[in-house]
Amino acid sequence: MSRWLDGLVGWIAPEAAMRRARARNVLQALRRGYDGAKTGRLTSGWTTAGSDANAEIAMAAVRLRDRARDLVRNNPYAAKAVMTHASSMIGAGIRPRPKAATQELDDRITDLWDAFTENCDADGRTTFYGIQTLMARSMVESGECLLHMVNRPSSFGLQVPLQLRVLECDHLDSTCDRELPGGGFIQQGIEFDALGMRVAYWIYPRHPGSARQGMTKSVRIPASDVLHLYDRLRPGQNRGVTWFAPALLRMRDLDDYDMSELVRKKMEACFVGFVTNAEPPPNTGGEEESFKQIEDLVPGMLEYLPPGRDIRFGQPASTSGYAEYAQLHNHAVAAGLGLTYELLTGDLSKVNYSSIRAGLIEFRRRVDATQRHVLIPQICQPVWNRFLSTAQAAGLIGNGPIRLQWTPPRFEAVDPQKDIMAEILAVRAGLMSPQTAVSRQGYDPDVVMAEFNEMYQIWDLYKIIVDIDARKTTKNGQPKPMETTNAA
Repeated sequence: MSRWLDGLVGWIAPEAAMRRARARNVLQALRRGYDGAKTGRLTSGWTTAGSDANAEIAMAAVRLRDRARDLVRNNPYAAKAVMTHASSMIGAGIRPRPKAATQELDDRITDLWDAFTENCDADGRTTFYGIQTLMARSMVESGECLLHMVNRPSSFGLQVPLQLRVLECDHLDSTCDRELPGGGFIQQGIEFDALGMRVAYWIYPRHPGSARQGMTKSVRIPASDVLHLYDRLRPGQNRGVTWFAPALLRMRDLDDYDMSELVRKKMEACFVGFVTNAEPPPNTGGEEESFKQIEDLVPGMLEYLPPGRDIRFGQPASTSGYAEYAQLHNHAVAAGLGLTYELLTGDLSKVNYSSIRAGLIEFRRRVDATQRHVLIPQICQPVWNRFLSTAQAAGLIGNGPIRLQWTPPRFEAVDPQKDIMAEILAVRAGLMSPQTAVSRQGYDPDVVMAEFNEMYQIWDLYKIIVDIDARKTTKNGQPKPMETTNAA
């Protein structure tokens, strides 16, 4: 019928037929489009916005941050998620391994760095590696964190006159938004030049939520003195968002569900039993016989009831499916937080070696990416650069760049014997250098080799042969032939 009608329209009015054909093609294209973009009864409540990352963050970041902090204070799973992320990313610290031109300069720089890390906290509470942990926690919980680098005068008695102060992101004046002469602008407390480069931060000297009364006006601090740690999820994103954003409502709902179950159980426990009267009271016109009311139950008690009275104990309602629901809920929460279910809850009842190793591989891959792409370039390397320039300006070391490699903390092996044997085979097959294998364990290869050399000298001095000395024993710990030992 449709073809006959199209032919008739085309014979009478060709232009109308062309418009009809184009409209039909557009309609067919719409029907073949993405299901996710279709509108209808099922998607009528799905509201979306086409704003950029900064506009969305400006509207929601503060409330998201406050709710995430509330969860971390009061929800055990939220508290564990922050601890797990921080300990996995930082551990004992992401440590530098300098590669100077000479060993003497290398040792000098290492000594200066060790002295700096012990005294770098402006609050005097921790080391540089403790600052790393604190900032990593803040990034997970609040979405971002600031580090103010301050040069100190000689009166402070510091070998390297530089200290660091960690600031919560609340110090950044989010209300500061305006255009500047010359094409620059300030957006959410960050000042940019005409090319979009950060040139300054507008920071409150005192926390806006502090109970102490103080200065409420933000001050301008050059960007060269401030480090801004956050995980950038979208191009052009200038501020961070709490990592709890995808899981906030689910965690809150599960808290409410747990509380409702607890309240219901408490109410059921209040109604132990109900006394009923099977016979209607006689209408004698006199006073009814009074009996003692049963209000308390104690173990082993005997109580006599009047004729016709009976007691029925309350039957608490079963809560079948509660454990399955909570487990399913926590699986979704763990996915939103970038953790495995086992790491979030500590429940290892249903895992085996293969399953937990597969889950940890994916989690550790994310941790490694965060270390390499967020923590090291945004915090570790800039602090090192400032430390180096400060030490050079103070005449402690000569000018010039120093090659550097950062060593993150090692991951504990699920099965140490299998994992170490795999690395040994990789080194022997030429797929990995011994230095890389040592670094993967979280150690400095130069330090390890120096310690081995020192130990070898002690063994030779006292003529001690141990089965780990590859110069004198075989792979199986057996002594090597004398000529082989002498040749070595």
